[in-house]
Amino acid sequence: MLGLLGFYDELDNCSGQPNGSIRDAVQSVGEPDEMDLVAYLDAGHVLIDVMEGGHDVITGSAHRHSPGCSSLATDGSWLWRQDFPHYVETHHVSLPDAFIEHVRSLNYQMPTITVAQFAPHYDETMPLVGWASAVPWRSTATTLVHGPRAVTSKAQFDAATLARERNRPHGSWHRPRKPRST
Repeated sequence: MLGLLGFYDELDNCSGQPNGSIRDAVQSVGEPDEMDLVAYLDAGHVLIDVMEGGHDVITGSAHRHSPGCSSLATDGSWLWRQDFPHYVETHHVSLPDAFIEHVRSLNYQMPTITVAQFAPHYDETMPLVGWASAVPWRSTATTLVHGPRAVTSKAQFDAATLARERNRPHGSWHRPRKPRST
């Protein structure tokens, strides 16, 4: 079975998720190498790409992973939601020691996945996170090789959001309508 990261009750609007409540995982500071851990999570192999929009369940605001937030990514040993890196970098949610050791042992480099070894773990794990319909593994690929993937950084997202808000009169995209003349 794959290790699970970021499957919190609040993200799926139901209790009993594998990682419990996100509020219990929030910390005031993160790991000393948090930026490297976030970059590793951002580089994960996307397994299921979901077209949806979400928001930060703690602050209610949009974030850099809002589009496709519940898409699933992996490194072959761990499985996480695509919005999980946001919660690590913004709210410093705790990471399992085994995951931190795993990533550090890989020198923060996303590994190539051998599908024959990965598929049974995938099939066993997906029903636990509510994706039973994605079982069994159906890809014909023999390996999943990490390639560069465009991921907006938090700084880029924040700058774009600020620029959008400056260009929006009175916090609205719409100007008030003129009264009708009768």
